[in-house]
Amino acid sequence: MPSVIALDAMGSDRAPKPEVEGAIQAARQYGARVLLVGPENILKAELTRHRAASRLPIEIIHASEIITMHDKAAQAVRTKRDSSMRVGLRLVREGRASGFVTAGNTGAAMATAKMVLGALPGVDRPALAAVFPTAPGTAAILLDVGANVDCKAHNLEQFAVMGEIYFRSMFGTRDPRVGLLSIGEEETKGNDLTRESFQLLRRLPLNFVGNVEGRDLFNGHVDVIVADGFVGNVALKISEGVANLVRTALKESLKATITRQVGYLLSRSAFGDFKKRIDHTEYGGAPLLGLKGVCIITHGSSNTNAIKNALRVAAEFSERKINDAIERGLAVPQLKPLEAEVTQAN
Repeated sequence: MPSVIALDAMGSDRAPKPEVEGAIQAARQYGARVLLVGPENILKAELTRHRAASRLPIEIIHASEIITMHDKAAQAVRTKRDSSMRVGLRLVREGRASGFVTAGNTGAAMATAKMVLGALPGVDRPALAAVFPTAPGTAAILLDVGANVDCKAHNLEQFAVMGEIYFRSMFGTRDPRVGLLSIGEEETKGNDLTRESFQLLRRLPLNFVGNVEGRDLFNGHVDVIVADGFVGNVALKISEGVANLVRTALKESLKATITRQVGYLLSRSAFGDFKKRIDHTEYGGAPLLGLKGVCIITHGSSNTNAIKNALRVAAEFSERKINDAIERGLAVPQLKPLEAEVTQAN
């Protein structure tokens, strides 16, 4: 893992503690070189709490300003020119870092990334892709999960291409199954956006399996699920809520019903495996696909494990040259004329 990753050390709800600890773990476990971006005095004080940090490839890059969760995205981008978010993304643009990770204000991160890095040729709107665990033990991705609340059919078409390339590159699946999130499997189900998008996606050189429903996020029947950012974000947040409910309820049930020590230890081990399997911190955040650079956005509530894995994902994304593959995929000349053809037919 030779990549250099810039980390917004002031992004999370409990910054900079999770960021510093996550950087230390990533440096130890993956050999990552991490650039911690934020106020130098604050980061130095936090690093001194970890004696071993001085022997790890971790460097502080000073940034005097912080974008908070309460800042309005557009205003923060304009006024906080020396924010940890903006400085970190500039490191990627200048080639000093291979990727950027933040647990900060999502709206500000997306706006800053688009302004500082810019979009790849042919990309109208970058999209956030989130990873989900599935029943067979595999993974699925959903995009967009919040970058674009209002979309056109051509946007979903591009999301499908970018998502398929990302899944193929990260998970090694040669022909990922791509589905369109709707309210029924039939071609005629859904709203105007999904019906028009269906016609575009079915003509792409992808393994398009048609409409899929919410339950297909987890059953392993599809690898890439495409939706507009409003629907995708709602699906993501509901899924995380259900996962937390199941984890909490199962833990309480085990405590209430197990009395014998051996049985308790066995069940505790099984619960640990189950908890890890549905733990979103294991998946390392959501990449913003379609940028001229690597940008990973993770939860504001991220813990050390989430930050560590986000750094891992950023490095893997860079090393596998996924942006180059996306640019080539979107250069297919038939993509935009397909939308015009469907529009004329309607």
